[in-house]
Amino acid sequence: MYAVFMDRGRQYRVEVGDEILVDHLEKAPGESMTFGEVAFVGDGDKVQIGTPSVSGASVSAEILGEAKGKKLVVFKMRRRKDSRVKKGHRQHYTRVRIQGIQN
Repeated sequence: MYAVFMDRGRQYRVEVGDEILVDHLEKAPGESMTFGEVAFVGDGDKVQIGTPSVSGASVSAEILGEAKGKKLVVFKMRRRKDSRVKKGHRQHYTRVRIQGIQN
């Protein structure tokens, strides 16, 4: 069984036991949470497609901790102006483990 759920503008395809990175959440490790906006639930040949979400479906997950994405380098240069700016950015994520899919 798998599901596609939406969280803050992003869609994630998950199965039970998957570990994924979602945008940073202000929750402690060990807490559980539920994603209620499920767009698609599939179980073999049986599928449910939401318009825009499947009613009564949810995805439960456990918070594992925080993580950081890979470093991005932002470099701006204006030629002949002696102007250079080099900045870095690392996105903060929360690692979650999918515990169940209810439909």
